Amino acid sequence: MLEPSHNQQLPAIPSKRYFTIGEASELCAVKPHVLRYWEQEFEQLAAIKRRGNRRYYQHQDVLMIRQIRSLLYDQGFTIGGARLRLSSSEVRDEGSQTKQLIRQMIAELEDVLERIKH
Repeated sequence: MLEPSHNQQLPAIPSKRYFTIGEASELCAVKPHVLRYWEQEFEQLAAIKRRGNRRYYQHQDVLMIRQIRSLLYDQGFTIGGARLRLSSSEVRDEGSQTKQLIRQMIAELEDVLERIKH
């Protein structure tokens, strides 16, 4: 999972149900063509395709993209190594993914609280 320090570098994930490939790209600091490539390489990442083959990502997909980004860019894994790491750690990382989601929600709620105060 992403370390808390990496989360501060990326924007908070809005509380939306679906994100376009452009929105997911901005939230995760990767280009759209990279996301399309990662969909082919990582079975854990699967966008929902709707009208005209448009891709839509859910909240857990954006978290997965951030995790893949961290493995590849921050921790120096190869695509194959990151794939192995994700598949071997899926079972034990379910708790970590939940913790990551909770941390993200807390950050978003704190942001809302700050906006309400001002």
